[in-house]
Amino acid sequence: MRSFPAALFPALCLAVAAAEPAAPEAVSLTPFWSSEVMEGESVLFVKAGEAELPQADVFFEPTAILSVRSSSGETTYTAGQDYVWTPGTRQIRLPAGSRITFKVPGDLRRAPKTQAYALTHRDGNGEILFGGGHEYHDMQTVITYRHAPGLWTGPVPAFAGASLPHTLGKLTAKQALTIALLGDSISTGCNASGWAKVAPFQPPYQDLLVRHLETVYGAKVTLANVAVGGTGSAWGVETIGKVIEAKPDLVILAFGMNDCPGRLAAADYQANLKAMMDAVRQAQPEAEFILVATMLGNADWVIMQPELFPAYRDALAALCGPGVVLADMTSVWTALLKVKKDWDMTGNGVNHPNDFGHRLYAQVLAALLVRAPARP
Repeated sequence: MRSFPAALFPALCLAVAAAEPAAPEAVSLTPFWSSEVMEGESVLFVKAGEAELPQADVFFEPTAILSVRSSSGETTYTAGQDYVWTPGTRQIRLPAGSRITFKVPGDLRRAPKTQAYALTHRDGNGEILFGGGHEYHDMQTVITYRHAPGLWTGPVPAFAGASLPHTLGKLTAKQALTIALLGDSISTGCNASGWAKVAPFQPPYQDLLVRHLETVYGAKVTLANVAVGGTGSAWGVETIGKVIEAKPDLVILAFGMNDCPGRLAAADYQANLKAMMDAVRQAQPEAEFILVATMLGNADWVIMQPELFPAYRDALAALCGPGVVLADMTSVWTALLKVKKDWDMTGNGVNHPNDFGHRLYAQVLAALLVRAPARP
């Protein structure tokens, strides 16, 4: 079965033009899995019952809270007054009088047919709140904290220089590199704060990656981004000519989020990705590829088929070899969701990353292209 065409499955973001902020804050792409400091982890505080305090969980158990800020970065909150953390736990709570935004579960639902898109909850109780711009960003808080080493037990992306010799050869020689990106609305930048034109104006993952590569290698990196919201891998096959026109050295293919609601079989998804690569190779034999296994969509959305995400990841992994590597966001996102909620990490409630999620994408991709420094 083919994925939904874009006309039937539109990008779940409002028509916000991509922003190029005048002076965005520097964004660290230090991999969270190799650091003892988690920087700017996003949470959404929820008050579950009348007798309970609003609370949220961070992923690792902190040894010290370094900062708690609004997602814009414009407000820094005060320990004891705005938030309470009990050592030995992952839970942060909000005392009475806290300045930190919180919601009750009902705030994150809407009545049926009252939104731009029907995000029907799997339990049948209304729809998941849709955030087409910066709605979730405005509700979320970012926490930076120190934690014990070695707590990450999820997948660790490995430097892929041996599998991408053409790409790494040009970077290390400081030669100009062209990257072509083909994907869906995640890759257009949807719900990054820079895209939504709100502070801290963080660029989406692909722009973070380009800036990082230029900083590390001193090479000029050009990005040809031909991603379009609401699209699936079948559309990618039809549109691959735009990638070929860019004459790329490295091609990033990032599909799956919209193939999933369309119930596209993993074998057909794999065939579509292979067809894209074959077409590029015929025109650009030296081109190399990064295949992105997408973040997970919100499993509470009734049309999502959660079991397809790992199946798509495995289908991509089977295509990997010389010149082709996997960026496994599926496994990273799955591990994070063992502790965190979709409302903590999504920018629209269902299928786009927020700033924290875009940084995770950039960190996973950067780890494939930049050798991690030796630990002392």
